[in-house]
Amino acid sequence: MESGFRSNRQQLRRDPCFSNSGRRQSRSPSVIVIGGGISGVAAARALHDASFQVVLLESRDRLGGRVITDYSFGFPVDLGASWLHGVCKENPLAPLIGRLGLPLYRTSGDNSVLYDHDLESYALFDMDGNQVPQELVSKVGEVFESILQETEKVRLEYSEDMSILRAFSIVFERRPELRLDGLAHKVLQWYLCRMEGWFAADADTISLKSWDQEELLPGGHGLMVRGYVPVINTLAKGLDIRLGHRVMNIVRGYNGVKVTVENGKTFMADAALITVPLGVLKSKSITFEPKLPSWKEDAINELGVGIENKIALHFDNVFWPNVEFLGVVAETSYGCSYFLNLHKATGHPVLVYMPSGQLARDIEKMSDEAAANFAFTQLQKILPDATSPVQYLVSRWGSDVNSLGSYSYDAVGKPHDLYERLRIPIDNLFFAGEATSVNYPGSVHGAFSTGLMAAEDCRMRVLERYGELDLFQPVMGEEPLVSVPLLISRL
Repeated sequence: MESGFRSNRQQLRRDPCFSNSGRRQSRSPSVIVIGGGISGVAAARALHDASFQVVLLESRDRLGGRVITDYSFGFPVDLGASWLHGVCKENPLAPLIGRLGLPLYRTSGDNSVLYDHDLESYALFDMDGNQVPQELVSKVGEVFESILQETEKVRLEYSEDMSILRAFSIVFERRPELRLDGLAHKVLQWYLCRMEGWFAADADTISLKSWDQEELLPGGHGLMVRGYVPVINTLAKGLDIRLGHRVMNIVRGYNGVKVTVENGKTFMADAALITVPLGVLKSKSITFEPKLPSWKEDAINELGVGIENKIALHFDNVFWPNVEFLGVVAETSYGCSYFLNLHKATGHPVLVYMPSGQLARDIEKMSDEAAANFAFTQLQKILPDATSPVQYLVSRWGSDVNSLGSYSYDAVGKPHDLYERLRIPIDNLFFAGEATSVNYPGSVHGAFSTGLMAAEDCRMRVLERYGELDLFQPVMGEEPLVSVPLLISRL
C-alpha cells in the first residue's frame, strides 16, 4: 500500500470519484463500479439515482459484459445471454423488459426436463441424417427423468459429494433396465449433453449435492427476440462510464478506496463495487491491497466456472425443419450437437450451434473460420443438402480475457454457500454478479438482482459512515406499482 494513500485516508472520506488530480469537487458520497455487465450497470444506475457520484470502469470497448447483441448480420443476434429464465412478474427484470416493449419467444414451460426447452420443439437426427422417431425421443426422455429421480436417492445415501456422471453410473448398477443401448443410448447421451449445456460444464465436474439447488422462476423461458442490449443501454443512460479502463489494483483503506487501471490512472472514492466475472477474479489479474481474506479467496477459487459458446451461421435461405431446435445424437455427450433455430423465433435464417464444456474449450483452439466450418460439418451430418453459410459469428467466452468463462456452477465437493461468501462485502468493497447469486447463478436476472442488492448494501454502509442515513428513504430499486405485461409468444 502506498504511504501517500495511508496519510490521506481522512481526505478520502467525502471525496467524489476523481483521477490523479486529487481536487475535491463535491461532498456527495462516491462509488467506483468495476465491470460494465448487467450487474455493474444496474448497480451504477441505482446508486446514481440515489444521488451518489458514480464512475463505472469497464475494460472492454463496449458495455454489457457477457451480454452482447451483434448486428453485423443486419439484425440482432445475442452471442452471450439470450434468455429470460422465468417469464413472470416475480422476475426482477420483468418491469424493465415490459416497459421497453421487448418481445419474448417462449421456448419452454415450467417443468421441462430440458430446462429451458420443451421436448416437442426438437428434431433429433443420427449421424446418418435419419430423424429419430419422436416416440423414441419421448420414451428416452422419461428414462432420463427416472435416472434423475434415482440420483436423488444416491445423494441421500452418500455423505460425500460426487459428480453427476458418477451418480449415473451407480444408478445404472442398481437399475440395469435404465441402461439403454443402440439409438436409445445415443438419445440419452444427447439429453446429458443438454444438461451439460445448462451448467456449461461436463457431467464429471458437476456436483450431485448441488446440481438442482438453483431456483427456477415460474412462467417458462423466453428468448429475447430483439436481443438484450436495449436493456443494458436503458440502464446505462446518463451514467459516467469509462470504457477501455482495465482495473489492475484495488486498495482499500478505512474511509476510502483507490483503484488503478492499466494505463496508471487512479480513481478514488468512498467505496468500490466489484462486478467482474468469476473467471477474471480467478485469474488474479486484479490485485487487492490488503489481500482479500482467505474465506473470500476460497470462494473465488472453489466455485466452478463453465464455458458455453455460440457459433451463429447466417444462410441465404431456410433449408431445415420448422422446429425450434435441431439435435445430433451420438455415442457420447461430447459428440452430440445442438442448434438453436432463430428463424422460428425471429424470422431470420440463422442457426446457432452451442457447444459447452470440453467441446467448447477444444473449439476455442480453432480459428473463427475453422470453428464455423466445424459447426457447419455437424449440420451437414443431419442435413446433407445444407448450403454454406454466407456469414458467421463465433464467441470465445473461455479465452476472452474479459470473461474467462461463461457462468458459474457448483463443482464437485464444494458447498453451495460459496455464492453467498463471494457476495459478502469486505469493509468498503462490495461484490455482485451472477456468481454471487445463491438462488439464480448463471442467469441475467440473478446478475441484475445482485447488482441492486450490492448497491443498496453500499448505500446503507456509506451513508451510515457519513451519519446521513435516512431509515425512511425508499429502498433503491423499488418499482412503481404499475405492471406492464411481458410480450411473449410461440408460433
